[in-house]
Amino acid sequence: MDDLYSWLTNLPFSSDWPASEPCKTLTLAGSTNKSILLKADRTAGSNTETLVTFSILLLGFHPSNPNKTLWISNPCPLSSPLPPLLLHLLQEVISLAPSPPLPSPPKLQPNAISSALSIPNEAPAFLKLVFLCRLFWLCARDAPAEAGFLLFRTLDEPTLDSALACKRAAGAFLAALGPDWEQRFMRSLGYLLAKWLVLRELQPGVAEPLPRHLRGLSYAVDSHGLWVLKAYVPVPAMQRLGGPAAEDSAIRYSLAHQQLEAVVQLEYAVCLRDPRFIRIELRVDNIRVHVVRLGYKEDDDVDVEARHVPTRVRVLVGPEVGSGYVTGPSLGRSTSNPEREIESTRMVKGRVGKGGAELRAKARTCERARVKRWKWEQEADGCAGVYEGVLCDGADVAGGRDAMRIGGARRGLVVAGDEVAEGVTWRAGKEMEGRVVTWRVGLKIWVSYFGEKGINKSGCFETRCEEWTEEVDLALVPFVN
Repeated sequence: MDDLYSWLTNLPFSSDWPASEPCKTLTLAGSTNKSILLKADRTAGSNTETLVTFSILLLGFHPSNPNKTLWISNPCPLSSPLPPLLLHLLQEVISLAPSPPLPSPPKLQPNAISSALSIPNEAPAFLKLVFLCRLFWLCARDAPAEAGFLLFRTLDEPTLDSALACKRAAGAFLAALGPDWEQRFMRSLGYLLAKWLVLRELQPGVAEPLPRHLRGLSYAVDSHGLWVLKAYVPVPAMQRLGGPAAEDSAIRYSLAHQQLEAVVQLEYAVCLRDPRFIRIELRVDNIRVHVVRLGYKEDDDVDVEARHVPTRVRVLVGPEVGSGYVTGPSLGRSTSNPEREIESTRMVKGRVGKGGAELRAKARTCERARVKRWKWEQEADGCAGVYEGVLCDGADVAGGRDAMRIGGARRGLVVAGDEVAEGVTWRAGKEMEGRVVTWRVGLKIWVSYFGEKGINKSGCFETRCEEWTEEVDLALVPFVN
């Protein structure tokens, strides 16, 4: 499969294609007597253009039908077959995602394909990733079990590594795709990775943890005054921080088929309020973190309550490490110093006259403070500003404390600007005006599983975390109102 891109782009032109050889084949996966093949058939087109049709075949799996065709593409121009083939594959991968069914097939714009193919040196990996997704769904739905076994035996760590070596191309594709199709594509890919991780766990002597570049995809873009970072990772691929693993097979299955999906939207502005310096302002627009179940049917998971929940989020933003052109950050929120409920009782005793009746008086005062589920703080990390939110710590996870507070987070986390209204600012010298500089946006998320309904009755709990860092461009051109 490593030769897929070169094989596809080096198909002979119409004049060079021998009439005695109407088709070309490439082995995608194979054993001694069984194989999965990709075939290219030259077909008649118009007078000015020759077409080619691609198909995937199973060879040697069916005694009665030794060459079974699993899939056929739409005819593609032989002069440039890659874009239409990718478009066809992606539309089917999105349709097959483990999400609610679509009323009609998705219609993708060609610019989403061209944006990915325009990234230098990453088109082969992107094609391989998309093709693996489509081949996985073919083996999962339309092929015998031996075909799926053969595919996963071929899909070792180096093969997956080379397919996921398209970070920039995948990011450009997802950004051009739009949120709806992006979500479905990433859940389709996440389902493939989840199954691969299950099989990887069953293999003896597998190294832990999983290399970071194999854990999923993330990207950041500058869109309409917002820096947007999006990250996707199957929960089993996240780094495990401790706790006894679940022994119940239904719970283990449920926990193995979950994906963390995170979106961070930061609003920024470059201002010139003082002639002495440029002011860079940043505030949180939205932080959204959800753990979704990867499954087709409502009864796919025996125990749907077995789910990780986000318990801690850390967002970091600032110039490149070592930047000396800025002063800051200047934080807009003080360290939290919440009031606690205090109750006091005073009692006074006394007698009236000699031998009189005893009198008693009691006074009680009480003060209460509002308690939120999430506690948000600001801090500085070098020249970067940090927003950090905490729902609970490791002791809460291990001890099953605050079950009611933790249970309310099972729907995920949504933080809007009203929750973290205070911004962070930096100052840069006037000599930087007009320059384009690189800034970093980082995200680290902890998720935890607390056992049954948030109360650790079974003794099973765990915490996992994952971290991403992306780069965005910042033009130091002051905004003019």
